[in-house]
Amino acid sequence: MKIIISPAKKLNKDAKLQNELMNCTFLNKSKILASQLKDLSLVQLKELMGISDNLSQLNYNRFQQWDCGSKNTYKSIDLFNGAVFESMDIGSFSSQDHSFAQLHLRILSGLYGVLTPQDLILPYRLEMGTKFKNSEGDNLYAYWGNMLHNHLSSEIAGSFLINLASDEYSKSLKMNKLNCEIITPVFKDFKNGKLKVISFFAKKARGLMCNFIIKNKITKIDDLKLFSLGGYSFSSVDNNSLIFTR
Repeated sequence: MKIIISPAKKLNKDAKLQNELMNCTFLNKSKILASQLKDLSLVQLKELMGISDNLSQLNYNRFQQWDCGSKNTYKSIDLFNGAVFESMDIGSFSSQDHSFAQLHLRILSGLYGVLTPQDLILPYRLEMGTKFKNSEGDNLYAYWGNMLHNHLSSEIAGSFLINLASDEYSKSLKMNKLNCEIITPVFKDFKNGKLKVISFFAKKARGLMCNFIIKNKITKIDDLKLFSLGGYSFSSVDNNSLIFTR
């Protein structure tokens, strides 16, 4: 069983520096991509990412300083700090929880491809949906091609996938071609008398679901229905989606 989640644009300023070299699966591909991004001017990077002057300068500097020989690395699970990671409550993980997460949790990344929680990386910002023309095509989906799909296919090996990633990131796996059962938890809130997926709450719920799976060492699909954190409870099955409502 594998769980996939998206990374976060927001990074944890208090993450512990590891003082070790990077060690992720697709580091050679990341190196090539980083070198191509390094060739962009500050203005080009700002236009590409559609971000503020301050964020443009920060990320321009990151790519200019990106170096495989750098030891200014962080564990991926500590570095990301968006809604999913905050509600996952990583600070409460025991050593057994971290071991379970290392085995089962995968973080998709525009720059690094696929990360395990303990992979060491440098701070960056590069969304998978960025339309960056590169050596392999017009965008990052073209850059990664079938590599992420093939990697996850081999890791899942006849088991099942819990999809807690956004469409932007799950698209990179070519999900319809994965030879396994894919379970997608969907979180809906009552608003104005109707059930709706509200993006901010859904992100937090994905983190809560990760916490539930990791803390309880869930390895069976039916056990996902026991999730009740954040006021959500199981409602129904819609094809391969498990619907939770609040």
